[in-house]
Order: sequence, then structure tokens, then C-alpha cells
Amino acid sequence: MPEVIFNGPSGRIEGRYQPGKESNAPVAIILHPHPEFGGTMNNPIIYNLYYMFVERGFATLRFNSRGVGRSQGVFDHGLGELSDAACALDWLQSINPESKGGWIAGFSFGAWIGMQLLMRRPEVEGFISVAPPENLYDFSFLAPCPSSGLIIHGSEDKVAPPDSVQRLVDKLHTQKGITIEQQIVENANHFFTDMGDELIERCAEYLDRRRADIAAGGGR
Repeated sequence: MPEVIFNGPSGRIEGRYQPGKESNAPVAIILHPHPEFGGTMNNPIIYNLYYMFVERGFATLRFNSRGVGRSQGVFDHGLGELSDAACALDWLQSINPESKGGWIAGFSFGAWIGMQLLMRRPEVEGFISVAPPENLYDFSFLAPCPSSGLIIHGSEDKVAPPDSVQRLVDKLHTQKGITIEQQIVENANHFFTDMGDELIERCAEYLDRRRADIAAGGGR
């Protein structure tokens, strides 16, 4: 799990990077929760999503957005954090020039940033959005959503309530050419307390299924 430092829009960005098993391995970038509420790349869900991709041979990066850990800059209410994420994906792709495909995964605030990044990067073939806070942030930019993905959340989430996540899913379901899979983890709160293993198992099952479908010539 090598530590990496690369240049971002507001100075250095601190990350953890694991090369892929093959030179043309797909890339994956993992985006952490809200930094003003303790969100870092060492959040347990981010950590476990990172290793989920690593174990499947992805060239995988998690990083601290501006003002978090050793990353320079100050919190910018999403605008700067999106720039950080775009820069991180640029860096990841620059050291994996033979990579085929890529994924974005994010949790809470990171899910919002990740889905904005998805709109800018047509080469990304899939996403995992954990507990996207549709009630707190504007997701109207997803018009249309360019890639299929998984939206997974808890039935007892008080931060991103199920009805708000359902609004996002319903909106995306009306778009043609993509498939948004929704999974609800029963009895789970926003942080998936005591249910982190089930969350990662479900995400891993989805990732394996999607990759098999893509390898067989299935759509995005």
C-alpha cells in the first residue's frame, strides 16, 4: 500500500496507491465522505472499498481531498474537491497508460463528488455510490447518467434517508441505455455500523457481475 504524493489544484495531494496486477488493468478511484465531519481516505468503508478493488487486480487509488491529512488547501464545498478528484484520476491514468476501463466509488459526500466526476469522464465504465445524500446536494447534473452503476444505502439512514435516495434512483431509472441497480441494506444506518461486511460483500458481488458482463460484451 504505497504512500503517494502528487500535485493537485491547491498543492500536494496525499494518497494510497496499489498498482494493478496487469499493465492494462482497469483503474479505480475511491472518494471519502465529508471532510468537515471527519471524512478521510482512512474511513473504514473507503478502506474496504479500496481493498475490494485491489483484490480484483485494479490499479486503485484513495486519497485525501484538499485540507485533509497531508493534502494542502482548504475545504471548498465541493467545487475544489471535484477538481481534486479529477486531478487524482488524471494522475492515476497517467501512470497506467495501457489501462482499459475504470471505476469510481464514493461514500456519502464522496458519492456526490464521484457522480459529478463520472459526468466528465466518458471512459469510466461503472460506479458504486454508497449512501448518496440526495437530500443535501444537487444531483440534477446527472442528465443523462453516462454509465451503469450501483446505488446502495441503508434502510435506517438518517443522513441520506431512503426516500431521498429513492428519488435519485427513480430519476436515473427513466434514462435509456444504462442500468442503475439499487440495493437496500436492511437495518443499516448511514455509517453501516456493524454491517460493513455485508456492504462490501454486496458491492463486491455487483462488481464481479458487472465485470463479467462487460467482458462478455455487455453494455455500459
